[in-house]
Amino acid sequence: MPRTPAAVVSAVLVTLMVVLAIIGPPIWGEAAEKIDAGAILQGASAAHPLGTDNLGRDLLARVLVAGRYSLALALAATLIGAFIGIVLGALPSVLPRRGARLVTGTVNALVAFPGLLLAMFTAVVSGMGARGAVLGIGVAIAPGFARLTQTLAASVAGADYVLAARMLGVPRRRVLGRHVLPNIAEPLILNLAQALGGALLGLAGMSFLGLGVQPPDFDWGRLLFDGFARIYVTPEVAIGPAVAVALAGIGFNLLGDTLARRAARTAVPARKEELAAPEPAGAPDPRAVLEVRDLTVTFPGGVTPVRSLSLTVRPGEIVGIVGESGSGKSLTAAAIGGLVPYPGTVTHAALRLDGREIAELSQKELGTSLAMVFQDPMASLNPALRVGGQLAEVAIVHQGATRAEAARRAVDRLGHVHLPEPAKQAKRHPHELSGGMRQRAVIAMGLMGTPKLIIADEPTTALDVTVQRQILKLLREVVDESGAAALFISHDIAVVGELCDRVVVMYAGRVVEELPVSALAKGAAHPYTKALVDSLPDMETDRSLPLASIPGTQPAPALVGAGCAFAGRCALATDRCSTSLPPVTEYGIAHTVACWEVS
Repeated sequence: MPRTPAAVVSAVLVTLMVVLAIIGPPIWGEAAEKIDAGAILQGASAAHPLGTDNLGRDLLARVLVAGRYSLALALAATLIGAFIGIVLGALPSVLPRRGARLVTGTVNALVAFPGLLLAMFTAVVSGMGARGAVLGIGVAIAPGFARLTQTLAASVAGADYVLAARMLGVPRRRVLGRHVLPNIAEPLILNLAQALGGALLGLAGMSFLGLGVQPPDFDWGRLLFDGFARIYVTPEVAIGPAVAVALAGIGFNLLGDTLARRAARTAVPARKEELAAPEPAGAPDPRAVLEVRDLTVTFPGGVTPVRSLSLTVRPGEIVGIVGESGSGKSLTAAAIGGLVPYPGTVTHAALRLDGREIAELSQKELGTSLAMVFQDPMASLNPALRVGGQLAEVAIVHQGATRAEAARRAVDRLGHVHLPEPAKQAKRHPHELSGGMRQRAVIAMGLMGTPKLIIADEPTTALDVTVQRQILKLLREVVDESGAAALFISHDIAVVGELCDRVVVMYAGRVVEELPVSALAKGAAHPYTKALVDSLPDMETDRSLPLASIPGTQPAPALVGAGCAFAGRCALATDRCSTSLPPVTEYGIAHTVACWEVS
């Protein structure tokens, strides 16, 4: 903890209060309960520094003894409020939209309601006394925790590992308990310290108003209530409990603030969209693992980042989707996996996995038949869980395996992707692995089931060249060994040319060319594909000349016109290119192109 004045003061005060709660009753308990008829209602004296009460009991001893009960009640109220608030605040991140709105509205209403009135109302309804006061303060604390939890959970709910868990069909309570709450635990724990100080003050106030602790029990608030009637005659009888309440409240609030500041200094810098009901599009292709027909992704305001995309992927085949950033590659993968964020909508004539419509597959079938490898493995893995446990979750949820069986399979899969010492790596957290090791672990996670299709969304972008080559080799090995189909998404046409069997070239949300990888270097027909190939330097490139590039920029999804979107950057474009959309036509064996100027 930083050695600032506030940190030192908070540490001293909190330590003092904890020590007092431990040693107070054993040392001063007898003096606090001893009745002395000869010393009733006395003021401060050498024998009784804070005076005595109406039964002659020493008030200093009672203040010291009351510390344990006061802190225990405050802790109970804080835990109750934290539990209620965390549950309410986390629910919107895993509930359907209607349920999330209901919970959010409830939290907003509770936050707007004055906390003290809410505490008093709850205490009166549940019955005056310590139990009612604790419940009342807990209910009053809950809305603040709910609002904080809701804000934190919203930032985690869109993470890749949460989306992947939903796609796998992990139950909502498991998503909440394993993937959301562990990753927002630190700020919630920090808030507990400040909430404890607030609960202590609130409970003292409730007892002072006569709604809290009742005789013969006593806390600091009750002692303050008993001494308040004498404050103008012998004010010292009220000073003791008042000072105790103030010091404890200040100590816990400063502790919470100090911990929060420390966390801020040391910190390291949407929902699943349901697929539209498919329209009949002929019989399924018996040779295709993945069959997509006229896939379109739209967002409000006329934004259409994917337009009428069609493709097929066969067993043992790797099909690459290539295009510059913003061409719709990743949204295509998200649409296939059912992960397009709200408020996006997905329509299609056919979207089939192994001959069946994806919309008709159960979560178990989809979770074991489709594996997704995201671009950032650190975002794909839950940082709060060990790697082996995250892999084992697939087998536990979908295959009914025991924890021991799932753990053994996780180690086996980690070894299958050539991760050194797989048993040791399974026990580590994601941040303890290198980037390449994390990417291997994500691929191993996809192999926990028996995937028929692997979708790899730019899995090598953040890796260095050596590790990149290892991951590409691994993907090819996995496809060859398992017979699965793979969809590989990248903006790097060189990587696609090295790994894939066929290439699908996208521009501004549309497929402009599809061709075998063997024809990519010399047989590309569309001007955009040719420009991508020409922009790659090789050993024969004249280094005295500027590198080849494509002039202009790709239009935004909302600005794509009626014609060819590449027309504004194409040297071959004519007036027809800007006004009329070119159809996809056969250009050769397994080769199609959409261009008016290619025949």
